[in-house]
Amino acid sequence: MKRGTFVILTTVGICSAIFSTSAWSVNNFLMTGPKAYLTYSTSVSIGAHSGIEECKHQFTWERWNCPESALQLSTHNRLRSATKETSFVHAISSAGVMYTLTRNCSMGDFENCGCDDSRNGRVGGRGWVWGGCSDNVDFGERISKLFVDALETGHDARALMNLHNNEAGRQAVKATMKKTCKCHGVSGSCSIQTCWLQLAGFREIGSHLKMKYHKAQKMEVDKRRIRAGNSAESRGITAGAFSALLANELVFLEDSPDYCIRNISLGLHGTEGRECLQSGKNLSQWEKRSCRRLCVECGLKMEEKRIELVTSCNCKFHWCCTVKCEQCRQVVTKHYCSRRESPSSNNTRRRNRGHQR
Repeated sequence: MKRGTFVILTTVGICSAIFSTSAWSVNNFLMTGPKAYLTYSTSVSIGAHSGIEECKHQFTWERWNCPESALQLSTHNRLRSATKETSFVHAISSAGVMYTLTRNCSMGDFENCGCDDSRNGRVGGRGWVWGGCSDNVDFGERISKLFVDALETGHDARALMNLHNNEAGRQAVKATMKKTCKCHGVSGSCSIQTCWLQLAGFREIGSHLKMKYHKAQKMEVDKRRIRAGNSAESRGITAGAFSALLANELVFLEDSPDYCIRNISLGLHGTEGRECLQSGKNLSQWEKRSCRRLCVECGLKMEEKRIELVTSCNCKFHWCCTVKCEQCRQVVTKHYCSRRESPSSNNTRRRNRGHQR
């Protein structure tokens, strides 16, 4: 069977699949696989997109906020970066693909796949047995590997790091699954329960991987061996190092750059102009500290702006069949990071004011 090529490119806000005889596109992957797996391409597309959207949510108030440039997974010298943030992008994207394939399988979207009933009828514990429709994570894991892991054709340190983090993403999907039970018995006595495993919400998987991100381990690999690529020596050393790591932990090779500072060559925009949260209802401590983290600690000042928002309100249904709304205006206060004025610019202003006088 000929192998088709699947090229996944970054798109913003839209998950699009462009099919041709040999290629289709979505969200920054290069994948190869048999044409038979075109059946799953839409699910892979949606899963990759959901992973990137979750990345953006998890890092909304961080200095690195999962920008579009991060999805290119490349540095200025055209070598994919191997930072802590790259490890998260690989893990959450891999998890998103596996999650969507698994969910669609259980919903009956694929002819050759359905619920996982392999445990049904077995006693699971005191007072309960396996039954119902468990989500088929084995199927989701197997198919997602064929797509996502096909990106890494080399055996150098970067490729092995990416494969490891792909697997960590899949492990997160399995680790967060929930046992759901239904009672059986006379008059609702619940003398015995039937239980099955369900996927957790994807937000929970994202939060799980965010914790893994904070605990990510740096692999100390000789840079000369990283550059050595697929040499026999490099393959042996790097493969041995990665095999000793826990499969569910994120790993990285390079320290992160300073995300406070704009760096065009690395595709970094810095934190100047970013919004932060100063106050509001139900904010976490991490969110409340966002202005300090994004502005103050990056040498910027926090600037307060009052912005008028126009929204539809007081909507009423009129027979038949229209809905008419009023336009409500509300002034809200938002906070942004802005550059501090240097002493020299202040002196220039004073001189200019003197000339104006």
